[in-house]
Amino acid sequence: MSDTLNGRRIAFLVAPEGVEQVELTEPWRTVKDAGGTPQLVSTRTGQVQAFNHLDKADRFDVDLTVDQVQVGDFDGLVLPGGVANPDILRTVPKAVAFAKGFFDAAKPVAVICHGPWTLVEADVVRDRTITSWPSLRTDIRNAGGKWVDEEVVTCTSGPNVLVSSRKPDDLKAFCATAITAFSPQD
Repeated sequence: MSDTLNGRRIAFLVAPEGVEQVELTEPWRTVKDAGGTPQLVSTRTGQVQAFNHLDKADRFDVDLTVDQVQVGDFDGLVLPGGVANPDILRTVPKAVAFAKGFFDAAKPVAVICHGPWTLVEADVVRDRTITSWPSLRTDIRNAGGKWVDEEVVTCTSGPNVLVSSRKPDDLKAFCATAITAFSPQD
C-alpha cells in the first residue's frame, strides 16, 4: 500500500479547536502510509487543539490556512468530526467555500462523524447518500440528502466520490475506503 497514492496531496480541513483526535490522526496516518501527502488546513495559523470526545488532547501544527490554499492544490479532502470542529467551520465562509470547491471540481471527499455539518452548510449533500453521527440525520435530510446508518458509505451519485462514516469505531473501514477514493483512477 506504500505507493497507492503516489504523492497525492490530501487536505485535512479542521477548525482551530474541537477536532476529534482519532478522526484526524488515523486517516492522516493512512494517507501517509499509502504514499500520500496530508496537509493540515485550518482557519488560523499556529496549532489546532484536538479532543478525545470532550477532553483536550494533543495539538497539531497547521500547514496552511484557508486563505492560502486553492482546491486545485489538492487531490482530495478529509473532513474529520468532533462536535465543535464542523460547527466552527460552517461559520467560516472561506472554509465552507473550500469544502464546496472539491465538489465543484469533482474531487473526492471523505467525511466522518459530525463532519457533514460543513457539507450541509456548503449545500452539497442534496441527492447524495451519506452517513454520519446519528444526531446529524435530520440536518442531512433537511438539506436534501439521504441519511443511512451504515459503517461506511461511498456515494457516486454526484459530481465526485463522497465517502462517509458514522464514528471512530468505523475508522478502519473509513480509512480503507477513503484511500481507494483518493487513489489515481486509471
